[in-house]
Amino acid sequence: MKYKLHIIVFVILLVLTGCSARTESGELSDKDSTPSQSHNDSYEKSGFVLGTIVTVKIFEDGSEETLEEVFERLDEIEAKMSFNSAASEVIDVNASAGMAPVIVSEDTYEVIEKAIEFADESQGKFDPTIGPLVDLWGIGSEGAAIPADEDLQNAMNHIGWKNVELNGYEKSIYLKEKDMKLDLGAIAKGYASDEVVRILKNKGIGRAIINLGGNVYAYGEKQDGSAWRIGIQNPFSTRGEYLGILSVKTKSVVTSGIYERYFIQDGKRYHHILSSKTGYPVDNELASVTVVTDSSVNADALSTVLFASGRQGGIAFLEEYYPEIGAAFVTKDMKIYGYNLEQFDVEWTNPEFEVIK
Repeated sequence: MKYKLHIIVFVILLVLTGCSARTESGELSDKDSTPSQSHNDSYEKSGFVLGTIVTVKIFEDGSEETLEEVFERLDEIEAKMSFNSAASEVIDVNASAGMAPVIVSEDTYEVIEKAIEFADESQGKFDPTIGPLVDLWGIGSEGAAIPADEDLQNAMNHIGWKNVELNGYEKSIYLKEKDMKLDLGAIAKGYASDEVVRILKNKGIGRAIINLGGNVYAYGEKQDGSAWRIGIQNPFSTRGEYLGILSVKTKSVVTSGIYERYFIQDGKRYHHILSSKTGYPVDNELASVTVVTDSSVNADALSTVLFASGRQGGIAFLEEYYPEIGAAFVTKDMKIYGYNLEQFDVEWTNPEFEVIK
């Protein structure tokens, strides 16, 4: 199936002063980890959490204390769900695979339960047990390489969402077969983004931009009541080049595609979105998929489901399960197929792309 790192989404903010500024996760520094207050009473903090650079900017009614609470919550989620750290609840579940159930927190249980729901709906195109393949390929690390056939087959033998046993009463997770591994990298950031929104709502804060490494939540609206403008990265160009702009209020925008993490071997590019059916990176007509919806955890998972499904399969999936969600499918032949995007007043700005729908 697939493990994904979201493609960078560019946030175009028309801020209180009337001037414009663009925030892009690739331009942020993880050294800038202290809250700052701007001249227009907005509060902003950046830091490295959940394997990516996170920036939260609150407009009005914010405080350094609120930002600290937000980042403490993000750290808490990472400590529970990280696949790569030395210790986490997910690591504990993986270590007990084939031996015993592990009781986890409400957070971790909820995310795993949601991941299994998407695995069921997509028939494994989204599969949180993809961990053995992610480990084997190592895409994003210096050791990334095409695995040997024997190793690949062995990893695939330990993948299968149907072998995850959930106990809602005990809040326990059991991987039925030894060497199975959960990896929540395709859904945990979405959950974290939704948790930031929950905190802001509880504080009575009405406007903010939350950017978890390209997983963007445009919360509320601009001061004048107009929508935030979110630029979608051109998957064939360098960062900062976008192919269109979405106008959204209180929406999550998440993109998955083939170019953000990859390595090239023998002239062929191998990206990070892996298929549990083949063991190799997903290979279809798509270059990227962008999802727009209220729930970031849904957008996070769906961007992977739709990419792995291909354009036609992805649209059929939305029509069956999530007809209200907006999506943009960008194909390798530079065509854009929109689904339910009319509601967001999308503006396609790059003439090199042909807009089909």
